[in-house]
Amino acid sequence: MLLRIDHVGIACHNLAEKIEFYESVFGLTVVSREVNEEQGVREAMLHVADGDRGASYVQLLEPLHPDTAVGKFLAKRGEGVHHIGYGVADVTKALEDIGAKGVRLIDQRPRHGSMGASIAFLHPKDVGGVLTELVETSRQTSRH
Repeated sequence: MLLRIDHVGIACHNLAEKIEFYESVFGLTVVSREVNEEQGVREAMLHVADGDRGASYVQLLEPLHPDTAVGKFLAKRGEGVHHIGYGVADVTKALEDIGAKGVRLIDQRPRHGSMGASIAFLHPKDVGGVLTELVETSRQTSRH
């Protein structure tokens, strides 16, 4: 069901500073910047690598407001890994299959994600404390 690690979402206080860090230290390249009002974040996707099942990224997330999910995460835990995103062929089918196994779903149906992907989140309490995102891209081979 899980095809690859699509991205690691990292919460940060200052998106511009974190982009500079990842570019200068790791040589990553920003392939997308977006503001997602629904999720309350300003984000950047930085390309890490291409594999036979698609690309992988670091997703930097800066909250638009302190009362957003990422804003609350930063206030409680500070900067760091917020979630792991896994590539799937069909996010709707994955939600059905995972939900049928008793895992609580944060999203009952897919919603809009970065770079035009369809996404859905699983409840971290049922996934070993890890907020888990399912990602269906329009082309599984690459998002750029």
